[in-house]
Amino acid sequence: MPLIVQKYGGTSVGDAEQIKRVAERVVATQAAGNKVCVVVSAMGHTTDALVELASQISAVPDSREMDMLLTAGERISMALLSMAINELGGRAISFTGSQAGIVTDTSHGRAKIIEVKADRVREALAEDRIAIVAGFQGVSTAFDVTTLGRGGSDASAVALAAALDADACEIWTDVEGVFTADPQVVPEARKLHAVSYEEMLEMAAGGAGVLMLRSVEYARNYGVKLHVRSTFTGAEGTWITEEDERMEQAIISGIAHDVSEAKVTVKGVPDHPGVASRVFRPLADEGVNIDMIVQNVSDDGKTDISFTLPKADLPRALPVLEQIRGNIGAEEIRTDDEIAKVSLVGAGMKSHPGVAADMFDALAGANINIEIISTSSIRVSCVIRAFEVERAVKVIHDRFQLSTEVIFRESHPETLTPKLKVVRAEDDR
Repeated sequence: MPLIVQKYGGTSVGDAEQIKRVAERVVATQAAGNKVCVVVSAMGHTTDALVELASQISAVPDSREMDMLLTAGERISMALLSMAINELGGRAISFTGSQAGIVTDTSHGRAKIIEVKADRVREALAEDRIAIVAGFQGVSTAFDVTTLGRGGSDASAVALAAALDADACEIWTDVEGVFTADPQVVPEARKLHAVSYEEMLEMAAGGAGVLMLRSVEYARNYGVKLHVRSTFTGAEGTWITEEDERMEQAIISGIAHDVSEAKVTVKGVPDHPGVASRVFRPLADEGVNIDMIVQNVSDDGKTDISFTLPKADLPRALPVLEQIRGNIGAEEIRTDDEIAKVSLVGAGMKSHPGVAADMFDALAGANINIEIISTSSIRVSCVIRAFEVERAVKVIHDRFQLSTEVIFRESHPETLTPKLKVVRAEDDR
């Protein structure tokens, strides 16, 4: 019997009526001949409300106690959904993250899953019960409750799918799938039928909020097939799987943008071997995530190092940076939180030169200045001014005609002529 893991986000379980509708879908999935494990997020804005409540008590709440507080939201959702399924005649049982065997490291607020001991979930499924698991949470190796960070329910679902050897992991959310750009910025953005793990990793790292980055990494590492789809339409969404070289492949899959980063510049750094390590090692030890890095050409034995990091990490990073400045003899630390990152992603660009040049031309034509450039084999990212990011996404989307699906198929051995297939956006609606 196939096993399906379904994850429902906060908007999907936003109130009692929505929870009842989710219960109907879960029961129908089981009735169709599947074993079903469900992972739920907290209802609506419950987590935000709990964070606000904590801020009224303490300016800097203890991280362990914050995890104890925030995990209450998912426990409410799991219990209510289990009740709703039982009211429909189903047989459901709910589990907290720790009861489901999700074991994490000891980092409160951003714990990483290190093991899933899903024995109780397996037993429930073997008894033809529907297992409801609270997402976003686990238990540390020190036996404390932990949370996985924003979007952590995605990671919970994928980890359970891997541990249970599920046939698929369905991510039910408030969007219809993965789009070529944020539809709120580019209304004509097109829903993608499928993307590879590598493309989705780059898009998530670039700011696409459909899936938590770590959940995609987990899915790739364990070969979990993901299906992102809308709770409110039930339509086929976007599949995220291993890239198949035999499949038709678009040159560009999509554009991601991120306004949650800041730029730091360490001015007047002595240009000596080992200095970069002395800059970035203390930041790593503090748990600060560094993204893009650029070092200028040395001038009179001095250089500047610029890098980006999450704005949320700035308060922790600044004291460390001031200590670094003194230790290495740098002149000044400058911060800039008015930046944004725009990224162009596509597995097809591996074999198509000129993609980066076309992106730069599009930005230049719109008079948008590029401050930092970073690339991988399937991604080009640019740091620009934050107020220009939506215009940048639109002009790049237009330049690559992403509202129209143009698929490149590698030439067959008997011919040197590539075959193209064109599908208009309205045909995909």
